[in-house]
Amino acid sequence: MSALIEVTLSWLLQNFKHRDDKLFIKGPAFADHPAPTITVTSPDCGETDAQLSVVYTADGVGHHPELSWTAPAGIRDQVREWLLVSEDPDAPLPTPIAHGVFGGIPVAKTSVKAADFDIQDDGQAMLKGGFHYGVTRRGVPYIPPRPLLNHGPHRYFYFVVALSAPLESGLLKAKATREQIAEAIVGKVVGWGQWVGSCERTWT
Repeated sequence: MSALIEVTLSWLLQNFKHRDDKLFIKGPAFADHPAPTITVTSPDCGETDAQLSVVYTADGVGHHPELSWTAPAGIRDQVREWLLVSEDPDAPLPTPIAHGVFGGIPVAKTSVKAADFDIQDDGQAMLKGGFHYGVTRRGVPYIPPRPLLNHGPHRYFYFVVALSAPLESGLLKAKATREQIAEAIVGKVVGWGQWVGSCERTWT
């Protein structure tokens, strides 16, 4: 898509942003957990709401931010598996774009780095980090941020969800969709946390 077309689309769609009410953590599975209780940080990107450098966007290498998380004892004792979902609610679409859906993260693993998201076994949807990846609109495990030129800052939410029971392995190996995962975790969520990165692309 040429820069001129992108800028024109951005102007036409300038008010189509902030689909926060459609975020993953607004689904039925989170009815009893409306607020975050898990602390999520990014050692390489900085504080939440930090501007993502080009290394973490589609204009660069497109690395997934390094994330680390901690849960209070009351939640930690209940966790049997972690789930990681990243999405952009500022894309000019009716619902947020899922940039990554990662399930089956072992309970002992409380951090991820860029190398974890390399494919180990595509047939099993398995990544080198020892967990599975789901469906994205581009057919890759993770879509790095690439907002429309001049559409303003987009926020990229990275949700870490604590589950009281593992997700069914067949579902994970089949590359589950965001919607399938949202349905599968009903009754299993014991807590969640988030880290947010910001990205803006401009053309003058």
